[in-house]
Amino acid sequence: QVQLGESGGGSVQAGDSLTLTCAASGRLFKEYAMAWFRRTPGKESELVAAIDWKEPDTHYADGVKGRFTISRDNAKNTATLQMNRLKPEDTGVYFCGANLNWMAIKEGRYDHAGQGTQVTVFT
Repeated sequence: QVQLGESGGGSVQAGDSLTLTCAASGRLFKEYAMAWFRRTPGKESELVAAIDWKEPDTHYADGVKGRFTISRDNAKNTATLQMNRLKPEDTGVYFCGANLNWMAIKEGRYDHAGQGTQVTVFT
C-alpha cells in the first residue's frame, strides 16, 4: 500500500516556475511507476508526466514537453515535477498517482493517488 501527498502548488505569473513534490509512504515505493496528473473543471484528469521505477524511462504529455521535468528519489520516497515557463493553460489541481505497471500509468491509470495541490497561472 502506498499513500501519497503533494506539496508545492501556488499562484504564479505566466513564465514563472514551480516545483511540485509528491511524498510517499510505504516501503514498496521504489517498485511503483509514478505520474503527475492535472484535473480541471469540466474535464477528465489528464496525464502530465510519468516516470518508471528506475530512471530514465519518462513520458510527457505533448503540451509540457521541454518545459516540465519529472524525477524521483527512491531513497527519499519522493517524486518531483519541475515546471518551467508556466502558461495559463497549465492551471489545475495537480495530483500524483502510482501504479506497479508502467504501461498502465502511461495510459492514465493509477492504483493510488493523492489529494492534489492547486496550481494557478495568471497572465
